[in-house]
Amino acid sequence: MSPKPSTGHGRSRHGGSRHGGDDLRARAGDLVVTRWGAWFLNRRFPCAVGRGGVGEKRREGDSVTPVGRHRIEVVLHRPDRLAGTGRGIEPRDGWSDDPKDPAYNRMVRRPHRFSHEALRRADRQYDLLAVLDWNRDPPVPGLGSAIFLHVWRRPRYPTAGCIAFRRADLDFILSRMGPRARVVVRD
Repeated sequence: MSPKPSTGHGRSRHGGSRHGGDDLRARAGDLVVTRWGAWFLNRRFPCAVGRGGVGEKRREGDSVTPVGRHRIEVVLHRPDRLAGTGRGIEPRDGWSDDPKDPAYNRMVRRPHRFSHEALRRADRQYDLLAVLDWNRDPPVPGLGSAIFLHVWRRPRYPTAGCIAFRRADLDFILSRMGPRARVVVRD
């Protein structure tokens, strides 16, 4: 596969790299994710990716896990279920997924008049989550939102574009990732 063009220093303005395939070099301490699993600190971890596969994300709702080098912006957790560092998820916290919303691809307070998803869920998928920098600075409406690392629903069950792990594995990874570590997603 030939490399795709890059826009400045290997990163697009949407967060993550615009390179494909073998151009996504990882450094020691990076989390490397493919459709077949993830690797971190010389260990392999099973994971789930988007039901649309791993590739170039084209639009909101395509369920594609975006290829690229991504940074973790913030780690969130449910304080009523987990002790943890990072910001606690409050009952009214949500995440905008509506391209018409001025707060698109940002945390919002519910009730919220635009389409959004609740971060405080009855299931355990968002008990621990990390927000990736995909399409965040600034967000391009419609390019995709809410790309997270989170707890999987069940082993390898596809996501809407996020990367999901067994809870113990996600805990292990997030507790050991350094501040310069990246999430490198390869197709």
